[in-house]
Amino acid sequence: MKTLDRDFYNRDSIIVAKELLGKILIHEINGKRISARIVETEAYMGVIDKAAHSYGGKRTPRVEVMYGEPGHSYVYLIYGMYNCFNVVTGPKGVPQAVLIRALEPVEGLDSMAYNRYQKPYHELNKKQITGLTSGPGKLCRAFLIDKGLNGEDLCGRRLYVEDGKTGVFSTVESRRVGIDYAEEARDFLWRFYIEGNPYVSVK
Repeated sequence: MKTLDRDFYNRDSIIVAKELLGKILIHEINGKRISARIVETEAYMGVIDKAAHSYGGKRTPRVEVMYGEPGHSYVYLIYGMYNCFNVVTGPKGVPQAVLIRALEPVEGLDSMAYNRYQKPYHELNKKQITGLTSGPGKLCRAFLIDKGLNGEDLCGRRLYVEDGKTGVFSTVESRRVGIDYAEEARDFLWRFYIEGNPYVSVK
């Protein structure tokens, strides 16, 4: 399958967020491969978006990666304990990003299960199986994504996204999660997910 190139990411965050659905996120770790289908995303539109870390042109060491080339990772910590994985979009100097909110596991199930629950996949109950990657913090733990991968080139061969065979699905557009502070931006329909997928974080 084809790895998504720089041009894919060098577009408006909303477009990229929609088109990432169904694509395959891959992490190559010590010769092993973990992969999962992207089933939920959120677009953050940078300087015009009150929910974005770069709103109003804010520029700090934390958000600097968003001002760089598209197609790199932006990883940050929330609540002092959960990592969130984003892909940088738009042209250089335009600080937009897409948050990956949920994945559907495809490959490396035992690795993900050990990373999340310290036991093999076949020992997981139904709730644990759907809980493997059904949220931004959960998927980062399952995929071993932390701040050490902040700024990683997603067009490389360690952490990247492949085109995949997406099949036919319906896309739901809804309000983003956990941004009640963002005034009118909290009502923007910039969250996208695959309708009916059990791994979506908030139905």
